Amino acid sequence: MAWTGALAIYFILWWVVLFAVLPFGAHSAHELGQDVEAGHAPSAPVAPRLIRKFLITTVVSGIIFAGVYYVQVNKLITLDSLPF
Repeated sequence: MAWTGALAIYFILWWVVLFAVLPFGAHSAHELGQDVEAGHAPSAPVAPRLIRKFLITTVVSGIIFAGVYYVQVNKLITLDSLPF
């Protein structure tokens, strides 16, 4: 696998995992019983903890990428083995 292809796969995995991780632990002011400040969306999270979510996303993406890399390098799944 070329490093550019590996980087592209990791980048795509990172974004997919980020969108899966973003809702975890997010609570709006309405859910917490707080008043919504003027100009803020009622659904906006109070404390999104984005740096923590970025770190979790990076670790989870690395683990998934390691699996994808292992499968690709050892040729466990090839285009010829797919049933189409």
